[in-house]
Amino acid sequence: MPETFRLTLAQLNPTLGALDANADKAHAAWQAAKAAGADMLALPEMFLTGYQTQDLVMKPAFLRDVAATLEALATRCSDGPVLGIGAPFADASGLYNAWHVLKGGKVVAVVRKHHLPNDTVFDEMRLYRAGDVSGPYRVGPLRIGTPVCEDAWHDDVAEAQAESGAQILLVPNGSPHARGRFDVRMAHMVARVVETGLPLVYLNMVGGQDDQVFDGASFVLNPGGKMVALLPGFEEALAHLDFEDTPEGWRAHPATLAPMPEPLERDYHAMVLGTREYLHKSGFQRVVLGLSGGVDSALVAAIAADALGPENVHCIMLPSRFTSEASLADAAAVAQALGCKLDSVPISAPQQAVNATLAPLFAGLPEDVTEENIQSRLRGLMLMAISNKTGAMLLTTGNKSEVAVGYATIYGDMNGGFNPIKDLYKTRVFDTCRWRNAHHRPWMQGPAGVVIPAQVIDKPPTAELRENQRDDDSLPPYPVLDAILEGLVERDASVADLVAEGYERDTVKRVEHLLYISEWKRFQSAPGVRLTQKAFWLDRRYPMVNRWRDNS
Repeated sequence: MPETFRLTLAQLNPTLGALDANADKAHAAWQAAKAAGADMLALPEMFLTGYQTQDLVMKPAFLRDVAATLEALATRCSDGPVLGIGAPFADASGLYNAWHVLKGGKVVAVVRKHHLPNDTVFDEMRLYRAGDVSGPYRVGPLRIGTPVCEDAWHDDVAEAQAESGAQILLVPNGSPHARGRFDVRMAHMVARVVETGLPLVYLNMVGGQDDQVFDGASFVLNPGGKMVALLPGFEEALAHLDFEDTPEGWRAHPATLAPMPEPLERDYHAMVLGTREYLHKSGFQRVVLGLSGGVDSALVAAIAADALGPENVHCIMLPSRFTSEASLADAAAVAQALGCKLDSVPISAPQQAVNATLAPLFAGLPEDVTEENIQSRLRGLMLMAISNKTGAMLLTTGNKSEVAVGYATIYGDMNGGFNPIKDLYKTRVFDTCRWRNAHHRPWMQGPAGVVIPAQVIDKPPTAELRENQRDDDSLPPYPVLDAILEGLVERDASVADLVAEGYERDTVKRVEHLLYISEWKRFQSAPGVRLTQKAFWLDRRYPMVNRWRDNS
């Protein structure tokens, strides 16, 4: 009979800093692996601490607790499968991002990450020392090489482990979702398989941490690059995988291939999961938001209902004298379709009081954006008061187009603790609303069917801060604006590049100007779910004071 090996993959969701809870989750997975007759249980990169720890990992007290928790976990898991788990490791030589192999009540191997990512949301060179390339370790009949996350994006670590006798590659990851990221991961892992001729297991974390959402979608490749297992995206999963020693070498038996949804669904799932995780891991169960009758707040309400359940979403309409009857009706239709509570808090009386109070100081000055911003700030004041009184987190509702050009009022509609659509351009907001109306999934806690009426999606966008106001009075049409922003932000295109693509130079320069002068607003904005590799905050870091402009 050929030799076999059972590996249990634990695509699980840790909570950053919850060391005991994460260890308990690891132990429960270990018990399931033991019951399934597994030889080894594998957990993702930095699972014990959660990921990313940022500067928390540099606190000596935190590292002492991590080491004690890891030692206790090894003792609890001493009489069954080998356990592989990610956690920081510190010794006299420095601090490392590491993966620990636990067997017989002890840590029998420590694999230190060699390549430290220092781009997009990652800043690991600031925190960790690069480890030497680790050789394979033995578990039962198998010699396993473990390139830790970024190590597998380069050819040297996997090749060195293969040359040192590794028979399979097991890659633990903390890789966050970004649009198109799965295809990039797959391309790199196929390259490692082709170069080494070894089966490869790609194990990714799942769950949300701050703005990042780890999307799971772990997979297994056999030599030749054939995918033989794929775990679901954005969901916890425990999979028992069997390997067999064949005349051609070790091979993974085919297992379940979960479906890979389209990009709109993956982004929507990320926004739902990221919102739920940020709230629950911060200790919040309920949210409040301003529902204007517009498409952005309607989408945020739908995301919140799918994340938390409609009963935990409190919508507030805050009408002024400029609010149309159509907006009132549209907000009510959205709340009714979702099953969320809707209250109305008119701002006309406080607006009159503020205007009267400021009148002596504003005498002789014409009305301008100041009076418009007073309305927005009064709405922010009311919403924050309701949030404080009820204990529900306030969600803010600005899309990426608005966040990019500062089409939002600081201390007004920018108020809030989290923004589910911060990385979603306006044109994609429309597409996402239409997708949600046409689809329902088991992971959605909101109702099926049309939850954002067509008139909300199709009407011209407006802030309704003055008579007959429309967004395109002061901004280019959103298809044009978003295309220019995609060039400036996502591709770092020059003004000349965009002009060559057919956009008017004056329009491009105006958008560039708005982008740069709004940096200070983004610095104070609520965090939101990261969907692209140029999300505002860690992906794109620009100075608030900046006099340079592109004159190409």
